[in-house]
Amino acid sequence: MRSLFRLVAAVVLCTRPALAWEYWGGDRGGQRFSPLTQITPDNVGTLVRGWEFRTGDLDARPPEVMKRTKFEVTPLLVEDSLILCTPFNEVIALDPGTGAQKWRFDPKISMAQRPANRFVCRGVAHWTDDRAADGAACKSRIFTGTNDTRLIALDARTGKPCADFGNAGEIKIDAGMKLAWPGEFQITSAPVTGRGVVVVGSAIGDNRRVDAPLGAVRAFDARTGQPRWTFDPLVHDGIEAGHSNVWAPMSVDEERGLVFLPTTSPSPDFWGGKRPGNDKHANSVVALRIETGELVWAFQTVHHDVWDYDLPAQPTLARIDTGSDMRDVVIQPTKQGFVFVLDRDTGKPVWPVEERAVPQNGADGEQLSPTQPFPTHVPPLLTQRITADDVAGLLPGIGSSACEKLLAQSRNEGLYTPPSTQGTIVYPMTGGGVNWGSAAFDPVNQVLYANVSHAAHIITLIPRDQAKGFDPPPGHDFGQQEGAPFAMSRALAKSAVGSPCNKPPWGETVAVDLKAGKILWHSTVGTSEDLAPLGIALDTGTPLVNGVAITAGGLVFTGAMDAYLRAFDARSGRLLWLGRLPVPGVANPMTYLWKGEQYVVIGAGGHSEAGTSVGDSVVAFRLPRQGEGVSLLARLIDRPGGRFAAKAVATGAVLIVLVGLFRRWRRRRRVKVV
Repeated sequence: MRSLFRLVAAVVLCTRPALAWEYWGGDRGGQRFSPLTQITPDNVGTLVRGWEFRTGDLDARPPEVMKRTKFEVTPLLVEDSLILCTPFNEVIALDPGTGAQKWRFDPKISMAQRPANRFVCRGVAHWTDDRAADGAACKSRIFTGTNDTRLIALDARTGKPCADFGNAGEIKIDAGMKLAWPGEFQITSAPVTGRGVVVVGSAIGDNRRVDAPLGAVRAFDARTGQPRWTFDPLVHDGIEAGHSNVWAPMSVDEERGLVFLPTTSPSPDFWGGKRPGNDKHANSVVALRIETGELVWAFQTVHHDVWDYDLPAQPTLARIDTGSDMRDVVIQPTKQGFVFVLDRDTGKPVWPVEERAVPQNGADGEQLSPTQPFPTHVPPLLTQRITADDVAGLLPGIGSSACEKLLAQSRNEGLYTPPSTQGTIVYPMTGGGVNWGSAAFDPVNQVLYANVSHAAHIITLIPRDQAKGFDPPPGHDFGQQEGAPFAMSRALAKSAVGSPCNKPPWGETVAVDLKAGKILWHSTVGTSEDLAPLGIALDTGTPLVNGVAITAGGLVFTGAMDAYLRAFDARSGRLLWLGRLPVPGVANPMTYLWKGEQYVVIGAGGHSEAGTSVGDSVVAFRLPRQGEGVSLLARLIDRPGGRFAAKAVATGAVLIVLVGLFRRWRRRRRVKVV
């Protein structure tokens, strides 16, 4: 029966128009699954670079501006073009076969602003107006949000603004209050569309103040730009808090007319004494009617969050085999490494979720929830507590003493230990577990794939009388949390040599059989090559905020914080191929078929927040054409550590030549002296 199901699913997948990557998550529900099978585990090792496109930002922008960018874009393939956005919200259309630029739109955002989440644009949305005549301007539209909070509609074929949308093609979104600084309020993730409506969230600066801008989600008529509805995830009855916003990608069920929101923690993140209770509907998966904004259901994954454990990942819409029936579900991975699986119509857990007691005794004035929800069927994707046995330096015995001291002096009672003036270990860290890269789901084999990060944060509450003029140590994130009795400091728990305190791996791809509730495999992703001095490549894994793309050909593609695109065997997790990139590809890859050839594409622009080198490239790989190929030497050099080894060999060769020349010179000089 299972094999029959897989066959039917494969036929359905391969007959529907899904050979293109038309949405940020591959499809409306963010499955990140492609039915393409041209590239397989048997031939992926022969992939060659098809083309590279540079946006020009690296040459056109000052270094101090580029140091505030994150190139996290995933292109779409629509209207015979690859369409993407730059960190500065320029929208660019490329030829899918050559990478040549077809058109470009520049919204001319100010470089003087300092966006709270840096300059970033994860992608754009596409919508087709079925009422417009064929060939009409803006029948096919691209929607993009900007760092200066505009929603812009462009003709997908020409890149020209849609004159009938908003004010000459754009809507300026009002935060509803004076901003603390230009950039406190921005849009970072792609809008979503459905049933003639375009929906957009917002990213709001964390930990500046209790009274932060509201986190309202806004919907507009996709044709005219007229407002349709707004929805504030946070119920403000009797509480003081600004935002519980939706900065992460959203999902749409067009058939049901639902939009699914992954909501964040309320402001500020680490002290909630002025927002008693569970902070409904913060830290929740929320289902709304996309045409009206009516609340259908909400499921909260964290009660009264004081750990910054918001929902950063796109809710994945899938049809799964539960063991008793086939059911349409919402799969929501979290920073803690949990996977919640919810019925799509009701929001009720498909498998039991238990309320379990968690550590108490929070900071003065805090009112913690006594319990938190724990899924029981699908195991956590990573460990959720760090102990002295888990501590390590970069190498055994090197740099570990600082970590041991950190653990000894910090409060550390496991998951949901409350922030404290003593300093609290938050593990997984606030950017750990699954992040905005989200999960991917194979509907044929019923397997979920996700990237996870393993690292710890030290969160310290600073009493208000000590916060004024506080000078945070290097590497510490500091927030005043104005309106609260405490400011906050956040730092990665690091050894004396700068590596995370916990033992590697620090980044992994994980495969999960949802029906069985079983982890199938873990594979380390990333090396230290492009982060460590001299290009030393240690197989430690790197933190992974980005996600994966999976294919019916049996492959899992992912970038990392070293400069490689990787391919893993989807069944075993075995690393099969690495493609060298100009700088790290901290973005979600995508794949498409163009003129009979399958391409795999990733944005390679680095990630300034993580300390990598930055760039402005989009790189495509494909199978070699007749007469093409890569030499064995080139393949060896392009493996982690290969460049370091090649440089070492070259340096050694130069030294040998120089020593030889020096000896020859000495011999000649001795002859002259005699």
